[in-house]
Amino acid sequence: MSELPETLTLPEKSSLPELDADGLLALYREMLLLRRVEELAAKAYTLRKILGFCHLYIGQEAVAVGAAASTKDDYWIAAYREHGHALAKGMSSRSVMAELFGKATGCSRGLGGSMHLFDADHKFYGGWGIVGGHVPLANGMAWASKQRGEGRVCVCFFGDGAANQGAFFEALCIAQLYKLPVVFICENNFYAMGTAITRASEFTDMSLRGLGVGMVREQVRGFDVEVVRDRVAAAADYARSGQGPVLLELVTYRYRGHSMSDPAKYRTKDEVDDAKSSDSLKITENRLLNDFGVTQETLDGLKASVEEEAQDAWDFAEESPEPSTAELYDVVYSD
Repeated sequence: MSELPETLTLPEKSSLPELDADGLLALYREMLLLRRVEELAAKAYTLRKILGFCHLYIGQEAVAVGAAASTKDDYWIAAYREHGHALAKGMSSRSVMAELFGKATGCSRGLGGSMHLFDADHKFYGGWGIVGGHVPLANGMAWASKQRGEGRVCVCFFGDGAANQGAFFEALCIAQLYKLPVVFICENNFYAMGTAITRASEFTDMSLRGLGVGMVREQVRGFDVEVVRDRVAAAADYARSGQGPVLLELVTYRYRGHSMSDPAKYRTKDEVDDAKSSDSLKITENRLLNDFGVTQETLDGLKASVEEEAQDAWDFAEESPEPSTAELYDVVYSD
């Protein structure tokens, strides 16, 4: 019988250099863009320009943007609340918004919609609608990277609800057994649809699940983009080195309901307002103003440029053509 594995930890600091004002401004702009595109997506949904399901990322921006700062060239895979991940990975706001609108110019040619954003050129592989079902796929991507000697990790995003699924546990076992270069990121926003995490799990730190397979794990508050940037970089460095996968829990919070059809009556206004006191945009804005001496005029100019880009994405999506019915089965059957 083997001994219980030694509990390993990540380095206290990653190998990334500290951010200067320009670097933090760039991350701030990305978070602003994510939020504004999502706000316009909410508006488009109410106008029936976006149909079907639509799960917004508002409130969780620091996670995707912070993670992208060190893994832009790595493989990413996510669940259905993935608009923010797609934008953070480098996909254009035009291609994302057009896909939400179901237009032919969208990243999935208008055939996938909100839950199925995809762009191989940016190494973003979805957008998956089955809770926890995509987590094992991260192992396959990491295995391929390892066999090819690419030096890339696979970053896999999922929610706290997925951390209770069987496929999740199986994926952790395999990843640890074969020391696959995966960074599993649980975005714990406290609710699996409308079920509070305290009603579904005895403990609320989902990273503890990794201890059962001897995996390096860490819980991180995911509201400060600088903190997320550092901890994901440390995890990616570890996984990239061949030592094995890492399970991170990034504590976050979604301000809207589970989807656009969810009025979120299961939580109080006071709870949401309290969560907004840790808003990632406010944290970064205050740091830029107070610690880096960035002027309000600079921030206002940044916000204006984001508004222009987001509105351009809306206009592009609205003016784009519908997918042709003649191409309906082109990506369903092979010749």
